[in-house]
This record gives sequence, structure tokens and C-alpha cells, in this order.
Amino acid sequence: MKHFDPATELNKLQQFGEFGGVNPSITDSATYTFLQADTMVDTFKGEAEGCFLYSRHWNPSNKYLSDALAAMEGTESAWVTASGMAAITSAILQVCNTGDHIVSSVTTYGGTFAFMKYYLRKFKIDVDFFIPTDLDALKKAIRPNTKIIYTETVSNPLLQISDIPEMAKIAKEAGAKLIVDNTFSPMIVSPAKLGADIVVYSMTKFINGKNDCVAGAVCGSTEFINSMIDLNTGTAMLLGPVLDPMRSSSILKNLYTLHIRMKQHSKNAAFLAEKFNEHGVKVIYPGLKTHPGHELLGKMMNPDFGYGGMIAIDLETREKSYDFMEKAEKAGVGYLAVSLGYFRTLFSNSGSSTSSEVPEDIQKETGMSPGLVRFSVGLDNDIEYTWNLIKKCL
Repeated sequence: MKHFDPATELNKLQQFGEFGGVNPSITDSATYTFLQADTMVDTFKGEAEGCFLYSRHWNPSNKYLSDALAAMEGTESAWVTASGMAAITSAILQVCNTGDHIVSSVTTYGGTFAFMKYYLRKFKIDVDFFIPTDLDALKKAIRPNTKIIYTETVSNPLLQISDIPEMAKIAKEAGAKLIVDNTFSPMIVSPAKLGADIVVYSMTKFINGKNDCVAGAVCGSTEFINSMIDLNTGTAMLLGPVLDPMRSSSILKNLYTLHIRMKQHSKNAAFLAEKFNEHGVKVIYPGLKTHPGHELLGKMMNPDFGYGGMIAIDLETREKSYDFMEKAEKAGVGYLAVSLGYFRTLFSNSGSSTSSEVPEDIQKETGMSPGLVRFSVGLDNDIEYTWNLIKKCL
């Protein structure tokens, strides 16, 4: 069986600038002119292919980036948004209506959890949660009105692995859409190729890789993306989560180095995970053979990109984690900061930062220790030097 190669698929895409530039031109117009009035009418109806109407609907720079993302993901289409949460919420609200039901992984990004547990109540959309490794619990949670199964390929912050092919089968049998957040594992896993209906990203993270903007993406079928930009019923059109074209252009350039960066992130994370393990620190990393999801991820992943740049260590108490992180930042290991996918190493205490929206009882129930430190491992050239700095802080 031929493996899907997202980097090669992306590289096959030829995009030209308006005047022959090797970088596509940046279009910073809010509105677009028409030479024939009838064409404007057709564009409003969605019947004039290749025409642009207003940048909240489509912008050429955003289209360039969307096409590149679709090529990378192996989907028919994509749409880019002003943040990862904009992508997640727009996709969910496009699928669900009042009275519908969602089954979501409980170990997700804190903002996603808060949206599911608290915000969707306003629309009378019910959400049940399950641990992403427990497929029996997922099956039991399905109702006749279930419209979405939602998960993360690699969960935040516990790095649990979702069985996407099996979840896709469960979703299909239930008549629901499987939405997968692939933020932690771009290029490493291609969820749409494994049966996911919709793939969402925070492009702020690995895809952009520079920590200089926030952005998101939704990848899926042309039918679904068109529904999102429908003038009358589309969440992307009516809620206005449009990405600035200058940022689209910047992210597009960074996208073409993603395969190189992911390999280095993975290589460095694997090295640190082994060292933490040897040092007697409880470490979570899917690349370790002792990780419960190691074999599953190995079956789903695209070859050559490694097991990802995210690791987590358990220092048992919040106080110990704070002490370690403060020392590590002072030593020059990286930055005590939220977010991930940056070229420098970032670390934070998950329970009091990116998962702080998750109540402490649920954190405890899901196995999130108060001393859990999430690492987004950077692109360090000499990772052994970095480890020697870390070791002194433990």
C-alpha cells in the first residue's frame, strides 16, 4: 500500500503570483470590482467560479493558503480563519443545530472543552464526554441525534492517541461527522485519509511555527466548505472569522518548511523523552515504546516525520513544576509560556494554564497531575546541550 506523503502532495501544487512572482501576490482589498453587473449577481449566488466578491467571503491570498492546506491534508477543500478556536467553533456550529448532540473527547484543548461544556448550552446542544482511548464509552454515548464525534489526534495535554479509523466507522454508523483536531501532528498523521470528515487546526502552532500570529483552518469536502461560506447560512460568512490576507501569505511561506521542522521537532522530543525516562522522571511521549498509544500511532502515521514535538513530564505537585519551569527559563532552556510549535522550546503547567478551563475533579479523573509540565520541544541544533541545562533544573 502506497503511503500518503503530505509534503510531496504540497510540493506538487504550483501557485504563481499575479505578475509571475514565485510567491503568490498578496491581495489586501476588502472588496472586488466587476466589469459586468450580472457577474456580481452570479457571484452572490455562488455560481461564478474564480470571482471574488468581498474578503469576508473569499480572498485570493486566503484561497492560495486554503488550496495548499487541502493538498497537504488530502481533502477537496479548506478554509482559513483568524484563530484555531474560530476554526473549531465555526465547523461545529455549521454541523449542529438546536437540539443536536455531540460526543467529544474530554482531554482536549481547554478552550475547546469550555466551548463544548458551557457555551453550546446557549444553543441547547448537548455534549457528552469520553476518554479518547475508550471506544466502548464512545459507542455508549451515541444518541439518535448525535451529529458530531470530536477528538484530537494526539490529545492536549496528555498525549493520548485517538483511533481515527475506528472512530470514523463509529461516526459513519451513527450518521455523524467525525471532526479531528490535528494541531499536534500536522504531516505526521493525515486524519482525512483515515476516515475523518473534517480536520481542524490551530495554525498558530506548528503550521506557522513562528509564534507571530494566530490563525486556524478547516479542511474537508468541497460541499462542507461551501456550506461554511454560504451567504445565508454559512458560519464562516456570517460569524466573520476571516483571516487577514497578509497573515495568509506569511503562513503559506512557512508551510513549505513544515516537513523539515516536524522532523527536527520529533527528533529533539524523542531525545529528551529518552533522557527524562533514564533520569527517572515520569514522561509521556508517543514515541516511547512504553506509551499505550505507541503502536496505534505507528499504524496511522505517515512515515519519516517522527512521533511529534510534544512531551509531558509529571513532577507530582504544582509547586515542584513551578520551581522547575522558573529554573529552566532562567537557565535558557526555553520560555515559560503557553502555546506550542515554536522554534524555541515552550513549557507550561497544563492544569493551571491551557487546561485551566477543565475543572480540577475532571483533571484528576482523566489523569492530569497537578505537576504536569507540557513541553513543546524546539528546533535546537544541539539537543544534548539543552538536556544538560534541563538536568540541572530537576
